[in-house]
Amino acid sequence: MTNGERMDVDLPQTVAEVTAAFAGYEEALVTDDHEGVTGYFWASPDTVRFGIADRQAGIEEIRDWRRQQPPLPPGRRLFDTRISTFGTDHAVVTTLFAYPGDNAIGRQTQAWTRFPVGWRIVSAHVSQVPDETSSPGV
Repeated sequence: MTNGERMDVDLPQTVAEVTAAFAGYEEALVTDDHEGVTGYFWASPDTVRFGIADRQAGIEEIRDWRRQQPPLPPGRRLFDTRISTFGTDHAVVTTLFAYPGDNAIGRQTQAWTRFPVGWRIVSAHVSQVPDETSSPGV
């Protein structure tokens, strides 16, 4: 940081809290717990989620969209998950994901903020590379 600014980055306790929140989100996602998944999002009209072929603005659109989604394919695997925290109230989680028998690699980014009710996703973005072999650097 410049000009004498200081930021506590990756404080162990904060990283542990976000890691636990992210694990809870992922568990809800793979067990098809729609309410559990949306419970990890900030309950605000300002929450945004960009999906592979969709977009939701606001918690109500996220809830409606999630309710309409079929369960994820079995065997979702996360890798190269990175959790970066900034101070004690903000974090970014990035991860790659894949499914057995599919060469596509998914990318997921979430911005998390601590609220009085706990850690919540304030913005999320999911994308996918159709075939791992066609994308250098994956």
